[in-house]
Amino acid sequence: MYFYVKALHIIFIVTWFSGMFYIVRLFIYNTESNEQQEPARTILIDQFNIMTKRLWMGITWPSAVLTLIFGPWMWYLYNGFGHPDTWLAIKLCFVIGLYGYHFTLNAIYKQLSSGVYKYTSTQLRIWNEVATIFLVAIVMLAVVKQGMSLVWGLGGLVLFVILLMSAIKIYKQIRQRSGR
Repeated sequence: MYFYVKALHIIFIVTWFSGMFYIVRLFIYNTESNEQQEPARTILIDQFNIMTKRLWMGITWPSAVLTLIFGPWMWYLYNGFGHPDTWLAIKLCFVIGLYGYHFTLNAIYKQLSSGVYKYTSTQLRIWNEVATIFLVAIVMLAVVKQGMSLVWGLGGLVLFVILLMSAIKIYKQIRQRSGR
């Protein structure tokens, strides 16, 4: 039973992350559509709102809920909710942060659905990478477990964030030069 629950947990983690990665792209496209002239503006925003709603309500939210069901179930089958190892406790902290990130995306979803544009496309592009940081941290902890030094793990994560933010900056400069 444990391996079936684990497989389902992994499947819903993958679909949840897929939804979180793609939803922010749709937020970016929706925000950029708001800068277009009519009638393109209305047509694009209407289409992105439909796509966003289907993705968020049909895939991302259900996957987040099912991940939350299968994760603790897997932990119970493996350990009986016993005291978590250090790696698992740290991973659970990242998972809590990931759900916090999910709720911020939900807030942005509601704002954009109401026609409120609080963030620029550049800010959303940066925010999109937060899910990547959580993904790297959680997967490394789940796979490497006790073999990872806390210092090296955090150092590697900080280096990864620096590289990611540098890539975003370089990409922005390339887009500005090409006029996109």
